[in-house]
Amino acid sequence: MSTLQLLKKVLITTAPVMSGYIFLGIGFGVLLAKAGYGVPWAVLMCIVVYGGTMQYVGVSLIASSASIVSAAITTLAVNARHIFYGISMLPLYKGAGLKKPYLIFSLTDETYALTVDNLVPRGVDPHLFRFLVALFDHSYWIIGGALGALIGTKLSFNSTGIDFSMTALFITVFVKQWMTSHDHFPALTGLICTLGCLLIFGPENFLIPSMVSITLVLTLARKRIEASLAQDGTEKKETRNG
Repeated sequence: MSTLQLLKKVLITTAPVMSGYIFLGIGFGVLLAKAGYGVPWAVLMCIVVYGGTMQYVGVSLIASSASIVSAAITTLAVNARHIFYGISMLPLYKGAGLKKPYLIFSLTDETYALTVDNLVPRGVDPHLFRFLVALFDHSYWIIGGALGALIGTKLSFNSTGIDFSMTALFITVFVKQWMTSHDHFPALTGLICTLGCLLIFGPENFLIPSMVSITLVLTLARKRIEASLAQDGTEKKETRNG
């Protein structure tokens, strides 16, 4: 596969994320601009933070002059899920060399959804393919953030409700994963554990307990899940080759 063909394949693979990230990035950029920060700050946050939901929350933290401790605790609570599902990607990143740090840094929910099934085009270095997928996704977010900040500084309008766009994207990714996977055990585990912790601990304190409980359940069911993922991957490869 030539370089041009590879880039075309990566573009096609990441197209669904592109449509989401650019518009979500615009939403973030608009909110940041409304808080008094322009394009350079939006681009810097998109490059360095690249936290999706956390960047939306970060606008509120900046606007309220939150302390470093408060920001750190909030970031841990919001992004704790990356620790848990990121661990499952470590075997795929083995041997990635200099690409590994960026692969770890740039692993978002959507990039994870595109690369977790390990369906790499035939004849392509899997580490290079995953690196390019992550890089393209990151680029979409940066472009969206810059456009949003530019729009926010030039136009005046009511930005109420823009922050719901991240929730909408999560729902879309969840539905896609549900429809493409034969095994709904992980999804149901997440729903049940989260709902249970919400009822027990309340909306202010449920996130970390739910992440811990989800991790515990999925760890205990690891062999079952790995077997299901292997079966899904085999069926997808057979469909693609057929």
